[in-house]
Amino acid sequence: MSLDLAVHEAFVTLTGRDPDSIWRAPGRINLIGEHTDYNDGFVLPFALPQAAYLAAARRDDEVIRITSVDLGEQFEATLGELAPNQDGWHSYLAGVFWVLREAGYPIGGADLALASDVPIGAGLSSSAAIECVLVEALNDLYDLGIAPMDRAKLARRTENAYVGAPTGLMDQAASTLCTQGHALFLDCRSLEVQQVPLDLAAHGQAILVIDTLTRHSHADGEYATRRADCEQASALLGVPALRDVPIEGLDERLATLPDERLVRRARHVVTENQRVLDACAALRADDLARLGELMTASHASMRDDYEITEASVDLAVEVALAAGAAGARMTGGGFGGCVLVLAGQSRLDAIGAAVTAAFVESGRAAPATFVARPAAGAGRLT
Repeated sequence: MSLDLAVHEAFVTLTGRDPDSIWRAPGRINLIGEHTDYNDGFVLPFALPQAAYLAAARRDDEVIRITSVDLGEQFEATLGELAPNQDGWHSYLAGVFWVLREAGYPIGGADLALASDVPIGAGLSSSAAIECVLVEALNDLYDLGIAPMDRAKLARRTENAYVGAPTGLMDQAASTLCTQGHALFLDCRSLEVQQVPLDLAAHGQAILVIDTLTRHSHADGEYATRRADCEQASALLGVPALRDVPIEGLDERLATLPDERLVRRARHVVTENQRVLDACAALRADDLARLGELMTASHASMRDDYEITEASVDLAVEVALAAGAAGARMTGGGFGGCVLVLAGQSRLDAIGAAVTAAFVESGRAAPATFVARPAAGAGRLT
């Protein structure tokens, strides 16, 4: 059963009536630009066909009722009972109500049925998809008139202020603003966006996603530690954010930092920002060989300078490159998740088989794989 039909059926079971409508919001792949967003830098994600689906209807009171198709669980509360830092799957939805009310938007309760095929903990922004689909739905249900970038900001505030994960804006912006067939260049300071054509198939290329099945959590201490390192480094360098450190003369500039750890963290962010700009130029010039080089360099920087990879993603990258990939890198917050492989379409099966064989030989479960195609951002289904 398709997810739109599944949430419709679950909504009817929950409420005895049809939903007002059904909405979807996608997960995302970050093509390049990792941990640059909270440093006021640049990112280049694109939306996935995998998405969160939500059947929803307004209520006349302040009760929210949520049923999860995937988990077979329900949650019910009044708006006045909601408070930050509550555990559970429902916090990503309950938090949206709390954030909108805190921001002064006149919303009441709602009945909701949720389902998603975005893998959880794989670095594909499953949580952002859930937040964004509800922001989208409440914006329509209550005729709030919130602009797209502001919808993304509200969803991000849910993650930061309610769930307690100190993430940047990229995930929610990608889920809300991406268009089909394009990557989204986002300047995380000015919030300028550009749609960058991403038609790999026209050149016989594709992005293979390898889900290592090693799960991570953005709310853990490692993510927050990296962010604190960046804030300390930018303060010591006398700039508002690491985005303001020029690539020219970088080694000399970083040599003034008192701690080698801070040198590595700052070097990753500054060079990763440059790689995003170079990747946009490569895509516009149809230079996919250059894009592959940048992806591989990004992974090396995450591994050696930012220290956010782990053995399974490093193995997947190493084997994919040896099997003929043009480029490969981990995507997402780190410590597990997915690897992106840029390769000719004729090489995808061989690369997937080589990585699977290497995983099994090393005692790991066989990874999941799929080809990523840039999809549209959040919206109401027609």
